[in-house]
Amino acid sequence: MPSLPVITGKKAVKVFNKLGFSVVRIQGSHHIMKKKGHRCLLTVPVHSGKTLKPGTLRGLIRAAEVSPEHFLQVLNQI
Repeated sequence: MPSLPVITGKKAVKVFNKLGFSVVRIQGSHHIMKKKGHRCLLTVPVHSGKTLKPGTLRGLIRAAEVSPEHFLQVLNQI
């Protein structure tokens, strides 16, 4: 598994948007994302100026059922 970059929640939301997820609602500072036909909701913490912890990002990628390599490819396109 490649090492994951240090990114903000805002950047993660952009990547998941490119992967087909959309923001369903915002609960305070957490963006709830859903993809049509996908069984899970993603809860991305978007705190201004703070980065996501590596375990949180890894869990979001796993819940989205995307490989880390594909996530990095999309991230590099943004």
